[in-house]
Amino acid sequence: MDAINPSHYRNHPSGVECITITEHFGFNLGNAIKYIWRAGLKTDSPVEDLKKARWYLDRQIALIEGSGVDQ
Repeated sequence: MDAINPSHYRNHPSGVECITITEHFGFNLGNAIKYIWRAGLKTDSPVEDLKKARWYLDRQIALIEGSGVDQ
């Protein structure tokens, strides 16, 4: 396995590499996209990755709404 550029980021059914998309977004949105992208590709269950994506989306929403970010 390539630890720098693992297959769960390169072998998406679309044929597009994840970094090609995420580099156009900020940190929180880029990470949310990354976790959605690899959901079901890194492990059999996509739930953990989808929860991670939700965590980053919640942080971004809090920043936009000005309500601060909870750790």
